[in-house]
Amino acid sequence: MQVASLAAEVKRRRTFAIISHPDAGKTTLTEKLLLFSGAIQIAGSVKARKATRHATSDWMEIEKQRGISVASSVMQMLYREHVINLLDTPGHKDFSEDTYRVLTAVDSALMVIDAANGVEAQTKRLIEVCRTRDTPIITFVNKMDREVRDPLDILDEVERELGMPCVPMTWPVGQGKSFGGIIDLRAHSMKVFESGSQRRPQDFETVPLSDLQALQTRFGHEFATALESMELATGASPTFDREAFLAGKQTPVFFGSGVNNFGVMEVLDALVDLAPAPQARTSTLITQGQTQLKTIEPDQALFSGVVFKVQANMDPSHRDRIAFVRVASGRYAPGMKLKVQRTGKELRPTSVVTFLSQRREAVEEAFAGDIIGFTTHGGVQLGDTITDGASLQFTGLPFFAPELFMTVVLKNPLRTKQLQTGLAQLGEEGAIQVFRPDAGGLMLLGAIGQLQFEVVQHRLKAEYDCDVRLEGCPYTGARWITADTPQELKEFLNAYPSRMASDAANALAYLCTSPYDVRLAQERFPKIHFHPLREHAGLALQNAQ
Repeated sequence: MQVASLAAEVKRRRTFAIISHPDAGKTTLTEKLLLFSGAIQIAGSVKARKATRHATSDWMEIEKQRGISVASSVMQMLYREHVINLLDTPGHKDFSEDTYRVLTAVDSALMVIDAANGVEAQTKRLIEVCRTRDTPIITFVNKMDREVRDPLDILDEVERELGMPCVPMTWPVGQGKSFGGIIDLRAHSMKVFESGSQRRPQDFETVPLSDLQALQTRFGHEFATALESMELATGASPTFDREAFLAGKQTPVFFGSGVNNFGVMEVLDALVDLAPAPQARTSTLITQGQTQLKTIEPDQALFSGVVFKVQANMDPSHRDRIAFVRVASGRYAPGMKLKVQRTGKELRPTSVVTFLSQRREAVEEAFAGDIIGFTTHGGVQLGDTITDGASLQFTGLPFFAPELFMTVVLKNPLRTKQLQTGLAQLGEEGAIQVFRPDAGGLMLLGAIGQLQFEVVQHRLKAEYDCDVRLEGCPYTGARWITADTPQELKEFLNAYPSRMASDAANALAYLCTSPYDVRLAQERFPKIHFHPLREHAGLALQNAQ
C-alpha cells in the first residue's frame, strides 16, 4: 500500500476509552454512541438485566446477572467516514488493572461524570493514569435531567481534580424537572430537551441563539441564569486550544443525559473533530544484539502491534482465546507472516476479527489505531509485541503487585487438569494473578480487589466446570525480584525457598506476610531488587538469562 493512502487511513482512526466511577452512566453512553453511529439498531439497558436484552458491551454472564461491567470490551463503528474504536472499561475499582492496561492502548479518553456526585473516587484513580500518560480527556457531565449540582461547581471540581482548565463546549439550561436543554457554544444554538429514550438526536428541536427574545420568553428565568453562569464559565476558562488539549493540558466539557439520548451527538462529533488520530509509540529496537529506543510512526509500512488484553472463552462453545491487539503501525492483511517478539515464534491465528462486543467480523485489513483479535490456542501473553519481522518491543503494560491472596481448593479432585487449564488461561488474560509456589502446595490467587476472586470463582465453575473453594492464606503482598548476578539470585532462593513463587509469565516473586518482610530481606540481600510492578514479561526474561 502506498504511504499516502496508509497515512490517510491512519488519519481516519480514533481510538478512545470510556472511563468513570460505577453508575455514572458509562455503559449507557457507550450504547448510545453505538446507536447513533449506526453500529447497532436497538440499545440494551443495563437496568433491564432480568430481561433478555443487555448492554451490548456487557457480554459475560456475571455482568448480565449483576448489571455491571467486569471486563473491558471493544467496539468498532463507522461515523462521518471515520473509524472509531471504542473501549468500554470496568468502572469497579477491583478491576482497575484491566482498565489501566486498556488505557495504554488508546489515544484519548472520554470521562463520564455523574452531575449529582461530581468526580468520584474511581474516576480520580483513572485520571491519575491518564495524567501519567498525558492522555487527552473529553469530559461528559451526565444525568442533567435529574436534580444535580450547579454546573459551575462541577467545572470547578473537575479542574481541581484534573489539574487542568475546563473549556465548556455545551452549557445546560436548568436541571432536573426544569432541564430545558443545552446551549451549543460551537454551533451558537440551543438544543431543546425532551425526555424519552426512543428519540433520535436529529429529532430534538434546535433554536439559534440569535432568536434570543424567543428563548428568553420560552425558558424565562432558567435561560437567563444559564446565560449568566455560562458567561462566568467562559470568562474564567481559556479558549479551546487543540494543541493544549492533545498535550493533556485542558479538557473540553459537554453536558447532557445519556439515557434520554440528549447531548450525546455533540460528544460523537467532538471525538471526530477534536480527538487525536493514532500517535507515534516508543519501542526498544534490537539490532545485532544492540538495544536502542526508537519512535515507531503509525504510518510506517512495518506492521507492529501490542497485546493489551487476552480473553478466554468469549464463545464458551468453542473454548477460544482471543488476544486483543492494538495496531501500532502499518497495515494488517490476512495471510501475513507474524512473529511474537518475546519468544521469536511465528504466530498462526486460526482467525483474525474486529469486534462489536461479542459479535465479530473477519478482518480484511486493519491500520494503526484499530483493535483486532487473534484467535489462538496459547503462546501469546499480555504485553507481547507482534510484528511482521522487525525485532522491536513496546513497553509500558503494567502488572501491579497484588494486595489480597487466597488459596484454591478443588471440591472434586478429579477436576485437577481442568483447574490447571482454567487458572493458566485466567492468569494469562490478567483476570487474576496466579502464583505457583516453588516449594509446591496449593496454587495462590493474587488480586487487587475482592470482587476479582468472586468473578474467577464464577468463571471457573461456568467455563471450566471446576467447583472451587477459596481459603485465606498468610500472604499480604508480593514483590517481583531480579538480581545483579545468577549467583546472588541462587543464594536468595536458597535462603527463602518457602517464600518464592512464579506467576503466569514465569516471573519470580517473593511473597510477604507483613510490610517488614521486604525491608528485612533487602537488608540481608542488598543486591536483590524488589519490584512492586512489572511490565509485560521483562522480569521473567531477565531472571531466565
